[in-house]
Amino acid sequence: MFEGIKGPNPSDIQGPDLRVLVVHARWNLQAIEPLVKGAVDKMINHHAVKPENIDIRSVPGSWELPVGIRSFMASNRYDAVIGIGVLIKGSTMHFEYISEAVVHGLMRIGLDTGVPVILGLLTVLNEEQALHRAGLNGGHNHGDDWGSAAVEMGLKSLNN
Repeated sequence: MFEGIKGPNPSDIQGPDLRVLVVHARWNLQAIEPLVKGAVDKMINHHAVKPENIDIRSVPGSWELPVGIRSFMASNRYDAVIGIGVLIKGSTMHFEYISEAVVHGLMRIGLDTGVPVILGLLTVLNEEQALHRAGLNGGHNHGDDWGSAAVEMGLKSLNN
């Protein structure tokens, strides 16, 4: 299987002056931590974002991502935001309610503020899928893609 088909196309864009906010949930932390690391490492090592320009914050769970992001954005100016969470489907409707609300909340923040908000929300059926998408167990770390997307969209926002 060709693994390069997913994610943003490779790019050599550089964003040394970008300010990026990364807000992650602490729920399902075993998958969250590598996703955050993947996004941050990609921005620093591939796109030249200065480490001091990346603000990493956390909230209890994915449900709190939109409110947390809005709160953190109130005190600083950012060129892009990445909201990172992991939702694992259970046997109730809880998963559907949270995932839909978070997705709409993050999009609303981007549209209301004009600051691009990257959807770093994994919605998976089980823990194995979550870990695989976090780059563990032979999988691809989707955080890498979110870091690149934040730089690309942050540059578009900065240049408008």
